Amino acid sequence: MLKRSKFDSALIMYRAEELVSAASNRYRITVQVANRAKRRRYEDFDNLDDPMMKPVMRAIIEMSDELTQPEIIGD
Repeated sequence: MLKRSKFDSALIMYRAEELVSAASNRYRITVQVANRAKRRRYEDFDNLDDPMMKPVMRAIIEMSDELTQPEIIGD
């Protein structure tokens, strides 16, 4: 039996579109998401908090949160 992802794919697509539309260069934001996902993959290799969330999805969510909520970056 297949496990269903508990993450809403429409929400992920909305956040990805939000990132792309806010960026001045689509290629650059795509590379930034890929680099963050790659970095997170190796940083959280031993961390199994949420094995269902892929690194790219996590990177998209984090980057869109940083875009919409700049106070989480501050300090």
